[in-house]
Amino acid sequence: MSRGLGRSVLFASFAALLAAHPGAAGSANTAPAVLQRFLDDPTPTQFRALRRLEAHNDKFEKSAWMDVWTDGDASGFRYTIVAEEGSDYIRSKVFRATLETERKNYVFEERGAQADGLTLLTLTPKRKDVMLVDGSLYLNPHDGELVRVEGRLAKSPSFWTRHVEIVRWYRRIAGFRVPTSLESVANVRVAGVSTFRMSYEYESINGQRVGNPQPRTLARAETAQPQP
Repeated sequence: MSRGLGRSVLFASFAALLAAHPGAAGSANTAPAVLQRFLDDPTPTQFRALRRLEAHNDKFEKSAWMDVWTDGDASGFRYTIVAEEGSDYIRSKVFRATLETERKNYVFEERGAQADGLTLLTLTPKRKDVMLVDGSLYLNPHDGELVRVEGRLAKSPSFWTRHVEIVRWYRRIAGFRVPTSLESVANVRVAGVSTFRMSYEYESINGQRVGNPQPRTLARAETAQPQP
């Protein structure tokens, strides 16, 4: 395999994983009580969190990790890379793709109680998009609390990528439902299976200090400007 082709396949592999970053809100054709409680839940207007990103591909023996401070408020979304190590290609060409604004464009349908007691709702994107997930929401039936999202990307990011499966976990901090971790596996032609994990540790939400996360090591820093 040529070096250029190998790099292209590796990029497709990790880009597929990093695109799996769905928003949790949307509109529904019908709104049963548990879904309405979920949709009515307020979202924070400010947050500061330390995100830990990790990716690995067995076939190409490429790995990388990155610790990133993320800040969001009325002025936009900003991030500062404070520690990183591993493949330059993954860090420079792939990880930064996770730091984009999440999209919200889904239709929900309730499917009833599951064996674990959670209520299942199907999550169907209104269009085929690599930034959207076709799958399921799992909610607490008593208060509409979102526990996790499972599914696959609504559209493959490239010819090389056949399937991208994700699981994203949530919990309530300082009264708000926020994402806490993301796990994803992509099956990529030639490259095989690639895995990606990202966790969130919050320092503040809506001005309230909720934790004291620390980067693993101090390395070169890079700050991105607010998105227009």
